Amino acid sequence: MKIAYVEWPEGLVPGTGIWDAIRDSLRLAAPDILVTNEMPFGPWLAASAAFDRDQANDSVLRHEDGVHALAALGIPLVISSRPRWAGERLANEAFALRAGHYLPLHQKHYFPDEPGWYEAAWFQTAMPGFDVVALDGLRVGVLLCTEAMFNERARLYGLQGADLIAVPRATGESLDAWRTACEMAAVVSGSYVVSANRVGRQGDSPRFGGHGLAYMPGGGVIGETSTLCAMNTFILDVAKAREAKQHYPCYVFGKLSVPAAGRSTPHAY
Repeated sequence: MKIAYVEWPEGLVPGTGIWDAIRDSLRLAAPDILVTNEMPFGPWLAASAAFDRDQANDSVLRHEDGVHALAALGIPLVISSRPRWAGERLANEAFALRAGHYLPLHQKHYFPDEPGWYEAAWFQTAMPGFDVVALDGLRVGVLLCTEAMFNERARLYGLQGADLIAVPRATGESLDAWRTACEMAAVVSGSYVVSANRVGRQGDSPRFGGHGLAYMPGGGVIGETSTLCAMNTFILDVAKAREAKQHYPCYVFGKLSVPAAGRSTPHAY
């Protein structure tokens, strides 16, 4: 399976020249799987410490348009995230587009609360759980940005048999902790770990650092994106992820509570 991961600009809007260039590069690369950055369309909401219902609704609508634009790419499997209404706040929902059909995968559980990332003011979780989902023979788990810092979640995904852990993120220019978190997720899970990030700045948003990241099952860098190469690809070998589960430290179960097999089929809305 050929997988693509990216760094897309802050404030991305479908139908613009920038989007057209992204679409053309993806069509040329022809990946089987695309992993995007966290909530990739429109401005970054959590730059403000005050929840604003109109801005929240605008982001929801922008991402509805964005989901249609992603589906129109014709990529067999796209993994991304979007805001959805969840009561009086939003949920940050990871989803898959499988042959254009929308499938929710996971909602973000851990929210930072600091300048540039006031996510606790904007988001809550309406769909509990960290479950592996089977998608066309590939077992997928998702860690949305900050969740990658909770290494036990990656390990539990590995124990559920994850072949791929996708990490859509929206992070600043400091990279060392994110490289460490993503590589450790690959070490403890025996899974491929693939992350994509926003890049640049608009208005009052923080300055996003780009650098999509990809790691082998068990650790080891596959590659990174950069300002000169905003999309990278590699061949994901499911057999390598499944074989890695037999080696240290993945076989050391300890006393972790392992969920019962994960979800074989995602829930569709």
